[in-house]
Amino acid sequence: MELLQLKYFQTVAYTEHISKAAKQLNIAQPSLSLTIKRLENELGTTLFERKGRNIQLSSSGKILLRHVNRIFTEIENAQLEIHSEEQLIASTIRISITNPRFLTGLISDYINHFPESKIIQAIGIKSEIFTSLKKGDIDLGIAGHPIQDEEIESCVLVNEDIVLVLPSNHRLTGKTKISLSHVADEPFITLANNVEYSDFTTLLCEKAGFIPNIAFEVDSNLLAEIIKLDQGVALLPISVCRTLGLNYIKVADDSATYPVCLSWIRHKTLSSSVRNFRDFIISYYKENYEMFKVY
Repeated sequence: MELLQLKYFQTVAYTEHISKAAKQLNIAQPSLSLTIKRLENELGTTLFERKGRNIQLSSSGKILLRHVNRIFTEIENAQLEIHSEEQLIASTIRISITNPRFLTGLISDYINHFPESKIIQAIGIKSEIFTSLKKGDIDLGIAGHPIQDEEIESCVLVNEDIVLVLPSNHRLTGKTKISLSHVADEPFITLANNVEYSDFTTLLCEKAGFIPNIAFEVDSNLLAEIIKLDQGVALLPISVCRTLGLNYIKVADDSATYPVCLSWIRHKTLSSSVRNFRDFIISYYKENYEMFKVY
């Protein structure tokens, strides 16, 4: 028993006329008659009875029609469910970032523009993002320095200025620019759980001729509180300082900028939702460039 046989049977049952049904189905009448006859032989029963020029369902035919209707209803349900699932998958955006600040402000703007999108966001280190992109577990990744791999496309969103954060009553408060060598003996406060950024700030200090004395390693929620207690200085992105209302000075040293990079698989076909989000991120950083620079 095939679905095509059942569709032919259903059409004949509702038209109660072989030639009319054949016309609706756009097939030859003898072919339709033969299909119904084969179905009757397979079931071992008569499905239609003659009634003048027309035909009508037999008692067996009525039973079969009831079940055939259910079959096609379930098939339609399955098609609708599959379509809905495909739409959900197509509208889902999977992104992993090394720091929440990369999407702060941006995400609410995007959802306002595209409220139907579903965003699944994770936090991970750069190596995890690299692996997840290659495995197909995520569509986009945002980390610091570009991922160097022939399979991965990376776009530098911005080279953000890194500034020296000080307690408000610090001896250097009031200066507009200093070299890191002036704080070589100061205790440093660093961001926890961000190895890539910590390595970067350590390298900045080493280029200035010293290894930083790490007094505190805390998350961004505690960082402002510790700084205001006059417990040390910190090297932070300018956007973080502006968000938290911290006291800062521009760093005169070369290389005191930190890249923010967006990455995706180079030859992968991205869904329209992922492409829209990627392009939105790039545009957002371009339009808000001044937020990441010291002037």
